[in-house]
Amino acid sequence: MSTLVEINFDGIIGPSHNYAGLSLGNIASSSNAGETAYPREAALQGIAKMRHNLSLGLAQGFFMPLDRPNQSWLASLATTAAEAEPHIRAAAFSASSMWAANAATVSPAPDTDDGKCHLTVANLQTMPHRSHEWPGTLAQLKMAFADEDHFAVHAPIPSPFGDEGAANHMRLCSGHDATGVEIFIFGKSGGPFPARQHIEASKAVARKHGLSDDRALFAQQSETAIAAGAFHNDVVAVANERVLFTHEQAFEYPDALYDAIREKLPETEIIVVPADQVSLADAIKSYLFNAQLVTLPDGGGMALILPSEARENEAVWRYLTDLVAGNGPIRRLCPVDVRQSMANGGGPACLRLRVAADPATVDPRFLATPEKLDAITAVITERWPEAIRPDQLSDPSLIDAIGAARHHLLAVCGLTELDR
Repeated sequence: MSTLVEINFDGIIGPSHNYAGLSLGNIASSSNAGETAYPREAALQGIAKMRHNLSLGLAQGFFMPLDRPNQSWLASLATTAAEAEPHIRAAAFSASSMWAANAATVSPAPDTDDGKCHLTVANLQTMPHRSHEWPGTLAQLKMAFADEDHFAVHAPIPSPFGDEGAANHMRLCSGHDATGVEIFIFGKSGGPFPARQHIEASKAVARKHGLSDDRALFAQQSETAIAAGAFHNDVVAVANERVLFTHEQAFEYPDALYDAIREKLPETEIIVVPADQVSLADAIKSYLFNAQLVTLPDGGGMALILPSEARENEAVWRYLTDLVAGNGPIRRLCPVDVRQSMANGGGPACLRLRVAADPATVDPRFLATPEKLDAITAVITERWPEAIRPDQLSDPSLIDAIGAARHHLLAVCGLTELDR
């Protein structure tokens, strides 16, 4: 009998990582537009986070960076990397597939009608720089989860219904191998910023995955939260097993949602962080909720794998310190340094896609070991650009270096099928 565990698949931060400020509604991305980015440092920070998770006894996987600049996308727009307008060129260079929480929505086998783990690749159509990710992501999902006895991988939801994947999806359950309740979060309005997850996309994913009515809930993201910079729900809420950890202002109708959750899964523990203790602004700036909430395998309760920025925010850290000092399910705080990703708008939770599965059913090339991470680290150290400014993106030598770096990584990982 297979044993289901949660595997976190992190996106390896690609060699084209740069700060072009492409993501409307993402405060960090907009604030750092035009700054110098450090792809090598960024990728090494991501690898260090994966090593940290392995040291906790957690199962860890990874996805490869996509081919950038995306020459075929540029060709479909009748241009090239050399000739494109700066904003189009920047969109073609984007390394945003690093944020694997947007790769797909995942429904584990215990929840679905056919007893398979279902994955639907996100279309990410709201933002031009992300809208061309899904073919490359889908190719990896089909390879990593090719075992059709255990997985079903689906094409994206069609236009015009925007789908941003697991960043707007949570699952509550008594254990990762138990039947759960899946919560799909959609947006309607975010004031000056777009709501990225469409209700019809969420409903379609639930239907594709074979979720019965008692296994799915649909809830509206707070318009206030979107307008404040919570462009995805995982910026203001995170769930793990029977625990929902959320900001008071995360949802438009929180009481109705909490009642529905408790009706379907009575053992759920909902931890609501009051706005008078941690403001929405502090929550978004620190990415308190864009943490990996994980169950420690040694029986030590749950841990929050947080960005180090959370420790530097006085109100946030005071709240968290009091939280873990209590007798609740969250017992440990684990700050990690992902500053390069944070500066572009993505914390620890953005960098990973959670898949509850038996690791033996996953293509082992996508599963991390210390030795494999050593080999990846060597490639990054040798091949990733040290620094990139947005005005360098038209430099042919940079384009060649980025392509060669990714090709070398694919070869080291035995994944050259993904090369173009």
